[in-house]
Amino acid sequence: MSRVQKTRTDRFKTAILFVATAGLIAGLAGWVLGRPDIAHLFWIAGVVPALAALIIEILRSLRSGEVGLDIVAALSMSAALLFGETLAAAVVAVMYSGGTFLESFAEGRARREMHALLSRVPRTATRHSDTGLQDVPLDEIAPGDRLLIRQGDVVPVDGTVASELAFVDTAALTGESLPVRLERGTAAMSGSTNAGEPFDLTATHEAKDSTYAGIVRLVEEAQASKAPMSRLADRWSLGFLAITVSIAFAAWWFTGDPIRAVAVLVVATPCPLILAVPVALVAGLSRAAHFGVLIKGAGPLETMARIHTLILDKTGTLTDGRPQIVSIASADGMAEDDILRLAAALDQASKHPVAQAIVTAAKARGLDLPLPSGVAEIPGEGVTGDVDGRHVIVGGDGFVAGRVGRPSGGFPATAAGSVVVGVAVDGQIAGHLVMSDPLREGAGAMLDGLRAQGIGRILLATGDRADVAERVTQGLGLDGVRAGLTPDQKVLLVLAERQHGPVMMVGDGVNDAPALAAADVGVAMGARGAAASAEAADVVLLVDRIDRLGPGIEIARASRRIAVESVIAGIGLSVLGMIAAAFGYLSPVQGALLQEVIDVAVILNALRALRIAPQEPTIPQALAVAAGQSDITQGTTP
Repeated sequence: MSRVQKTRTDRFKTAILFVATAGLIAGLAGWVLGRPDIAHLFWIAGVVPALAALIIEILRSLRSGEVGLDIVAALSMSAALLFGETLAAAVVAVMYSGGTFLESFAEGRARREMHALLSRVPRTATRHSDTGLQDVPLDEIAPGDRLLIRQGDVVPVDGTVASELAFVDTAALTGESLPVRLERGTAAMSGSTNAGEPFDLTATHEAKDSTYAGIVRLVEEAQASKAPMSRLADRWSLGFLAITVSIAFAAWWFTGDPIRAVAVLVVATPCPLILAVPVALVAGLSRAAHFGVLIKGAGPLETMARIHTLILDKTGTLTDGRPQIVSIASADGMAEDDILRLAAALDQASKHPVAQAIVTAAKARGLDLPLPSGVAEIPGEGVTGDVDGRHVIVGGDGFVAGRVGRPSGGFPATAAGSVVVGVAVDGQIAGHLVMSDPLREGAGAMLDGLRAQGIGRILLATGDRADVAERVTQGLGLDGVRAGLTPDQKVLLVLAERQHGPVMMVGDGVNDAPALAAADVGVAMGARGAAASAEAADVVLLVDRIDRLGPGIEIARASRRIAVESVIAGIGLSVLGMIAAAFGYLSPVQGALLQEVIDVAVILNALRALRIAPQEPTIPQALAVAAGQSDITQGTTP
């Protein structure tokens, strides 16, 4: 269903609730004023639209082979109208339309909050023309057009680099956390981000035929093939329907009084199921949002409570996604802080992600960074300049060694995927900074907590190299590592894992979007993740913390448990009420009022979900230190 259709449906449900409520109130006013004839007309006017909409929904469900609790509500309203119990029918209409409105409200609130996340998706590109630069819609770009890609811009279409050099961040597409160097004539994929200076791109494909568009199509196909999630209440429908019809038929058969059957149907109206379930789940949605977990509706929350297999992306999900210094090796006895201070002071003049990571690390240590002078940057190679009267060179080991007339190398052995940054001061190698993409703090503790909550299988799925992926996961006790995967291969992995039970996929990049859509529950890292992954996901972590996943699952399971408790209590009370009505102790109106009391009881119980207090993850200091030392990710030297 499209957004426009969904909006129209939500408005229609709101209108039905308004009409039913207005009819009930107007009818009560007429009754108080001594005009029962007008009261009956108002009650009928409020019931008929709700009943008509309900019958249409039942027919649609039956065509798709589904049988829900809607049938019980339709029977009770129809029987009450048929035998003149219009007040009872009006009460049932209000309660039923209120339940469907609550479900729509939950999904609508999630969609409104998602709008802010998705508003950053680029819609235009900057194209060279005879009259200068023009901003044009993506669908107007044709092969051969020359585009300007500014720093931070997303490459809008597939093309080739038309400038001497470009640096693009392909983490969203391939999982590589550090920028990739592209020379003139090299292909650049749409969906990657310019991480360096502005460059020109010659388009080779239209937007609809580019890499990014292909991934979007994968998302759409995965969503279309995704099994629909039925409402929790509907799983009780057949048994409850059989009990209701049996008691109503028996009451009519043995007494010959059809009003007893009407009373049974009114008491049996599954308002406890229709109301308690969405109330508990909506409360769970609100509670999860409080912990930075945005769940797009009651269906995903319910499924989240039954997850068996967890599949994690690596870069930006299990790891931080940003290079950090893991060690500093001194070559001539210079203190580590001095090496870092001089390198960071010079790198203030560079916009390269590695340079900015060095500056961030120095500031984190509280180092004073003077402004450099005489700065010269060779894009993708390194930077030279003067800091406090000393000539400093920072860059790739080969670049720095060549500038000081030394052979490259000579630094301690590093693990696969690490980035080594050389630092030279006054013509001598001062040392090397070893950088990597570290595990997120608390990742190991989070995985242990998820296993304790009943997650049976945890896998890593990444587009990165196998040696890097295995290095990252050492000591995490994963059930499997799948490396070098393309977006469609991630989808196949998700589908294959479904044989073990419901699957949750967690990712942050464009390349993860198809797998997020194919999973039973897709979770996106929304704080820094790609808009495509946030769009395809069922759950978005609004804060850049993977450890929010544990509280999110705990809230989902507690909300579902409270919903089931409310359902069982509501059904039990309704069955007792039906028996009382069958023996003539309750009239239809009394049955409706009793049903109101049951509704209030189960709703109050469902609202306990607002007080769910998940166990907050704790991050032992030793674990955080170990995490910073154990993870390596693939990258290129600056």
